[in-house]
Amino acid sequence: MTHPEHAGGDPHHRTGRFDTEDLHPGQRREQQLAEPRPRATKPRLALQMTVAALDAGVSTSWVTGDETYGQDPGLRAGLEAREVGYVLAVSCATKVRINQGRTAISADEAADRLPASAWYRQSAGPGAKGPRYYDWAWVHIGTGDHRHLLIRRNPTTSELAFYLCWSPQIVPLSELERVAGTRWCIEECFQAAKGQVGLDHYQVRKWTTWHRHVTQAMLALAFLAIAVQDARPTRPADPNRPARSRELVDLTVPEIRRLIGAPFSPVMSLRALLHWSNWRRSHQASARRSHYRR
Repeated sequence: MTHPEHAGGDPHHRTGRFDTEDLHPGQRREQQLAEPRPRATKPRLALQMTVAALDAGVSTSWVTGDETYGQDPGLRAGLEAREVGYVLAVSCATKVRINQGRTAISADEAADRLPASAWYRQSAGPGAKGPRYYDWAWVHIGTGDHRHLLIRRNPTTSELAFYLCWSPQIVPLSELERVAGTRWCIEECFQAAKGQVGLDHYQVRKWTTWHRHVTQAMLALAFLAIAVQDARPTRPADPNRPARSRELVDLTVPEIRRLIGAPFSPVMSLRALLHWSNWRRSHQASARRSHYRR
């Protein structure tokens, strides 16, 4: 995925379940499925897609996901077998082993045992209203230095989130925080796909029809994401730029889609359309500066 605009991956993991192992041959022919497809859980599909991507030559260092994926030991074992690190969310009741694997306690109990000095505040990345600051701590679990329980605390509500982490090499806490903070990209990708290219706007019953719709939606989102990336000016990295810069907000997927679609429904002239776009992005930049300065 590119940052900060993203496009999705494999269409097999995009929506609900097309379970076909219980269909009789006539139904399978009607849905254009020659062979029955066994049920597969989301973690199993995720591992299959990851393995397929690695086998195709795609390189990746990390996988992250919510509790649906973090609670699955098969997914974690499969990633470790391929030497792909992970930062996967788990519930507070998840059992972890501390003291070099000798003591089993729950994740929330491990958090309760941490002294105040174990926590420190760090941004999980830029958000719509400024940096997303959280308090972070980690606990070494199992044996060796490759497994950790990462704990995130909301500084306002004190709500805790837990992540099981593994890496083939020893990494600092800041790296695990960075990976955990990238999960918002996944949520943003789904929102953009549904809101901008109609990923979930289908009324079909056949597998082939559904697959075509989802693939075309993802292709459209990839086109928009690439257009956004190409339109972004090259500038040095500066985490304080949103709070200080008076430049227009960079073009986004919704704005690119609006500009591309405008000529097909000419309500205003091209000059007026671009002026309106610049005015809107100027006000968005002003709102962003105000949020970041709070």
